Amino acid sequence: MTTAMVALTSGAALLPRPNAGVLALLDDDRADFLQRMTTNNINVLQPGQAAVTVLTSPTARIVHVFTVLCRADDLLLLPAPSERAALEKHLRGKIFFMDKVRVLNRSDDFVTMRLTGAQAQATLLRAQLPVPAGDDQWLEADGVTVLAQAKFDAPGYVILASAARADEVQQVLESAGALAVDETAWAAHRVQLGRPAAGAELTPDFTPLEVGLAWACAENKGCYTGQEIIARQQTYDKVTRTLVRVRSDAPLALGMALSAEGRDVGIVTSVAQATDGSHLALAVVKRPYHAQGARLQAGDVAVQVEAA
Repeated sequence: MTTAMVALTSGAALLPRPNAGVLALLDDDRADFLQRMTTNNINVLQPGQAAVTVLTSPTARIVHVFTVLCRADDLLLLPAPSERAALEKHLRGKIFFMDKVRVLNRSDDFVTMRLTGAQAQATLLRAQLPVPAGDDQWLEADGVTVLAQAKFDAPGYVILASAARADEVQQVLESAGALAVDETAWAAHRVQLGRPAAGAELTPDFTPLEVGLAWACAENKGCYTGQEIIARQQTYDKVTRTLVRVRSDAPLALGMALSAEGRDVGIVTSVAQATDGSHLALAVVKRPYHAQGARLQAGDVAVQVEAA
């Protein structure tokens, strides 16, 4: 097992994401504005709380997935890496003339990092940084905001450091035991966990329910774009495809079709190499071929579903 994988699992791994970007929504209608467009219940958030929400198309396909931090005077939005400009443009295009809402690009004010691994909390404590009490809660002190986030990406913490303190915060975390890792190692860990990511599974090819984001789709809120389709999928069990982790003896390629009984039943969306040398991938697979243990084909390569 590589040093990076040890840190990602049993230690503490730090991933700086300088290109992640940060947006802010301001003024009285900021929560209602997101409420009418995205899947989660933004109106129930109180300062100190956060939620992952999905901006969906009228056909319930994924447009953007992002995290919302509720603060006293604004909402901070954390887009996927490299999606800040596209999300900002989309939100600005949805503001009606009566809406009391403004969108600001705050990317120059913050540097985003993620911290994961079994020792992540202990590392924060040693670094004397804020430690939130529970999942989807955040704390801020001395220009550093720390959000606990278990269900999205690799479980652990999102750290927003003010631009002035970013280098210092990274050094403090590394001195406290965190190992800086790159996106390649992080992605391999994500695949092993079966977690979706922007540009791979979180794309307009799929709905939130097809890629494991049912927990980010509130059933107790009013209408939003794509809500009727998602509600039908939830109520009548109409989700026909599911995100699964698969294993193979030979490498799989992104976009490769998976077949069973002579017909295509799925598509490979992320790939990685397991610590034992075998090859892992994430794929979106039609029912009933998504069941654990199901055997599929990717060309001449045998593939087995490990987990849904």
